[in-house]
Amino acid sequence: MSVQVEDSEILSKFREEKTRNEAFNLLLKKYQQKIYWHVRRMVIDHDDADDLTQDIFVKVWKNLLGFRNDAQLYTWMYRIASNECITFLNKKKQKNNVSLDDVAYEHMADTLADSAYFNGDAAQRKLQEALLTLPEKQKLVFNMKYYEDMKYEEISDVLGTSVGALKASFHLAVKKIEAYLLSKD
Repeated sequence: MSVQVEDSEILSKFREEKTRNEAFNLLLKKYQQKIYWHVRRMVIDHDDADDLTQDIFVKVWKNLLGFRNDAQLYTWMYRIASNECITFLNKKKQKNNVSLDDVAYEHMADTLADSAYFNGDAAQRKLQEALLTLPEKQKLVFNMKYYEDMKYEEISDVLGTSVGALKASFHLAVKKIEAYLLSKD
């Protein structure tokens, strides 16, 4: 459930030491679920997503006083979340000493299939499996556009990539997903 409090009010309360905890609680209520699902779609595993979401909010807490309002608050938080996901996936890849395109795909697909937290139907599961085959950047762009319904300009702010490149990434992701889904029928 998201809270209908303006970001400016949260930031104002955060700047005051006596209302800082209240502000952070409002921030959590407003954005925790959105950030969790953004992370979850990237890393698949609930426990990993839960841990990462906590780490992201710790990072937000530590850096919120330095937030300069040159972007929207959620854009800034999504940038942190996206970077943390990519860092996590790269560490996982190095730790397992495999390409994410190889064994990690199968592990993540098994995790998705066995997850008590995933309650999607067969079509949704196939879509999630197709997403696992995408490079991280294409997966990020697809998730933000498809699930979050973000505009390309917003995604550009989060990822620091041109709108044209994002459109190309999304188009490629859609084509790869279509090819994957057709090959599994």
